[in-house]
Amino acid sequence: MMRLTKTGPLTILTIQLFLAGWSTMASAHEHHSTYSAGEPGDPKKPSRTIEIAMSEMEFDPYRIEVKRGEQIRFVLRNVGTEDHEFLLATTGENLKHAELMKKFPHMEHDDPNGVRVGPKKSAEILWKFTKAGTFEYSCLIPDHREYGMTGRVVVK
Repeated sequence: MMRLTKTGPLTILTIQLFLAGWSTMASAHEHHSTYSAGEPGDPKKPSRTIEIAMSEMEFDPYRIEVKRGEQIRFVLRNVGTEDHEFLLATTGENLKHAELMKKFPHMEHDDPNGVRVGPKKSAEILWKFTKAGTFEYSCLIPDHREYGMTGRVVVK
């Protein structure tokens, strides 16, 4: 027979809070069916390659122009000494996601429009820009965006 002690209710509350936080974190990285900046690219189709250097605390280049319908292979090189992210979305979406990252700073992205890259490492994202407008790529690791680690994609 199990007996509840004085720590029993506290343990149950701790487990409930953990599970609530876990479900919030899990739902934050569910795969999207649509993306504001376009859609994942098709590796069987041609693409233009754009290299982006990630350092403390900037992207180089800061601004990129592409044509609507163009497919881009982003080659992301972390030339810095810290982990950095590249998350392609609208400014509003990135700001909202940045708030969640403050609660879960070690969360890693598993979406076709985002990736975390370790120091001196590289990664690639293949993206087709199906919508005109201005979009943002940003590092959402806490404080990185605030220190200016953002960039712009202008789709014409």
